[in-house]
Amino acid sequence: MKIQFFGLFLALTFTLNACKTNSTATVSTANIKEMVNSSDVTLVDVRIPEQYAAGTAKNAINIPLAEIQNNIETLKGKKVVVFCNKGVQADQAMEILKKNGVEAYDGTTWKNVKAIQDETNKNAN
Repeated sequence: MKIQFFGLFLALTFTLNACKTNSTATVSTANIKEMVNSSDVTLVDVRIPEQYAAGTAKNAINIPLAEIQNNIETLKGKKVVVFCNKGVQADQAMEILKKNGVEAYDGTTWKNVKAIQDETNKNAN
């Protein structure tokens, strides 16, 4: 019984990890900080509007993951940092944007992006 449970657990772990995509171009932590604070970057929160309304990063726009494909043309030619609650939707958005020629960066979570902004503002004072 324990071996079967362990095997099932292992299979689930591999399956879940296989679903999480890694972006083709990884951006270092230092570089994502620069991107988040850059004036020519569009911050895109890919969560649903209710989550966005409850809290997000400063100057972020809301384009839910389900609508990202329909907004490709408005994002082309821009540098875009995408983020969500845990990073999974951001990864999916990254994949869609990159396939469609949008220069996209993974901000992971909205709290991560907000923390980068807060740290920069604190250091600026």
